[in-house]
Amino acid sequence: MSKPLIITVTELQRNFGAFIGRVAYGGESFRLKRGKEVVAELLPAAAGRPVEELSQLLAGLPRLDSDDARAFARDVQEGGEGRLASLEDPWAS
Repeated sequence: MSKPLIITVTELQRNFGAFIGRVAYGGESFRLKRGKEVVAELLPAAAGRPVEELSQLLAGLPRLDSDDARAFARDVQEGGEGRLASLEDPWAS
């Protein structure tokens, strides 16, 4: 990500649509200066979904039936048995 460009609030007001396009479609960021002080930033919106929606999202996922859940647990157990013991310590001398 490149360093945000510094523009004046007046410049933003005069070219608002162009700057919004540069942010939305070009991923650019701007620091807004009023007088000699930077007072705000104009950034692309964060991708993804808010964490507050996580429980609703998880509730809508399909569930394993009891047979599939037991088979999954067995596969996890079998796949992990003895695996940690066989790993070498990369920092051992």
